[in-house]
Amino acid sequence: MSTFDERENAFESRFAHDEELRFKAIARRNKLLGAWAAERLGHTGDAADAYARSVVRADFEEPGEEDVYRKIRADFDAANVPVDDQALRTKMRELLIQAAEQLT
Repeated sequence: MSTFDERENAFESRFAHDEELRFKAIARRNKLLGAWAAERLGHTGDAADAYARSVVRADFEEPGEEDVYRKIRADFDAANVPVDDQALRTKMRELLIQAAEQLT
């Protein structure tokens, strides 16, 4: 195997590793976000856990995070929870950073 092939394999391995960490960080962020939202919605115990899992599942509807945002936004609106769009998006970014730090 040439040095070029070794470098190519190393880059591919690194990319695969980074993508796996990214997936795990997003899933963890969604769980943390679901727990945060559940608290604001007044859910506790098993209901809060179930809600957090529903937020994680919502992320599989389409690529990106808009599906998660729309779910929580709709749930907050239905329950008259006073969290504006900017605060929700900021919380999503904060929890992604927190989730990534937890994985390292």
